[in-house]
Amino acid sequence: MTSTGAKTTRVQDSALLLIRLAVAAIFLYHGSQKLFGLFGGPGLAGVATIFSHMGLPYPYISAVLSGCAEFFGGLIFLLGSGLRISAVPLGFNMLVATVVSAHHGGFSVVTGGCEYPLSLLVVIVAMGLLGPGGFTLGALQRCPPNRAG
Repeated sequence: MTSTGAKTTRVQDSALLLIRLAVAAIFLYHGSQKLFGLFGGPGLAGVATIFSHMGLPYPYISAVLSGCAEFFGGLIFLLGSGLRISAVPLGFNMLVATVVSAHHGGFSVVTGGCEYPLSLLVVIVAMGLLGPGGFTLGALQRCPPNRAG
């Protein structure tokens, strides 16, 4: 590999890391609101009530699944290892959010539309296709420490 190729790989890995960190922060935040009621979130009972009013089936189970997908998916995006697998439930979660919010609010985020969840859905699908990049917890565990002899 040429030095240009190595530099490109480091730049791509850095870009993927930045995207992963942003996505992780968003999903850890929203998942912890749903599961634990943190950051002023409604907790599972509150989310189930919201889901019930939206007409979603099995609102409590849906709240648990959505909260787990977001919280644990965000954690996996943060660590990088297992990202492609976690992109499936996260992507499904954002697909449902996109459809439901489009139905209730149209496209614009101002009217509660699908603009925001659609953006997250596209990023999650792209990350699932691209993978996490080279800066992951698994990559750190595989690299032996440099030992000066």
